Amino acid sequence: MSDDRGTTEGRLTRVVVQGTSGSGKTTLSNALADALGISCLELDGLYQQPNWNRLEVKEFRARVGSFVEQTRWVVVGNYSRVRDILWPRSTTILFIDLPKRVVMTRVIQRTILRIVKREQLWNGNRESLRNALSRDPMRNIILWSWNSHSKYHDVVPHEAREYVGPDRVVVLSSARDVRKFLEEATTT
Repeated sequence: MSDDRGTTEGRLTRVVVQGTSGSGKTTLSNALADALGISCLELDGLYQQPNWNRLEVKEFRARVGSFVEQTRWVVVGNYSRVRDILWPRSTTILFIDLPKRVVMTRVIQRTILRIVKREQLWNGNRESLRNALSRDPMRNIILWSWNSHSKYHDVVPHEAREYVGPDRVVVLSSARDVRKFLEEATTT
C-alpha cells in the first residue's frame, strides 16, 4: 500500500474509489460506506440507464455534482467526465491496483456467474453472452478490463497525484492492502 499517512476519520470524509473493472471497487466502496455510515454512489448505476442507454452527460454531471454537495460520501467509478467534480472535493482518492492476473480471474468469473444467474445489474440491465463474446471493449467487460488495467496502474493515479497532490492519493496493490485499509478505516 503506497501511502505516507495513517488512516484518519477526516481523511475518509469524501472518498473516490477507482480501478479497473474486476478490481473490487464496488465491494470496497460499499463496505467502507457501511462502516462509516455514509452514502455511496456507484457511477455505473447512475450512468447506465435501462437497456444500457447512457445518461446524457450534462444530466450525469449535474446528478454527481448534487450528490457530492453532501459533507460525507463515497463515490465508486472511473468516469473521466466527472473527475473535475469529484477529485477536488475528495479527501481521499483510492486506487485499487491489483495484479492483472488477479483482476482478470475475478472479472471472468464474475461475468460468467452474472450471465448464468441472469443477475440484474443497474436499472434492469444484465450482462449477456453476446457482449462477453464481443470484440468491442465497450460491450465486453472482460476486454474492457484487460485494456484498461495499465491505465489504472500508471496513468490515472499519476494524473490524480498531479491534480490533488500525492497526500490525498492511496494505491492499494494487493488484496491484503485492501483488507488492511478497510480494517484501519473501520477501527478509527
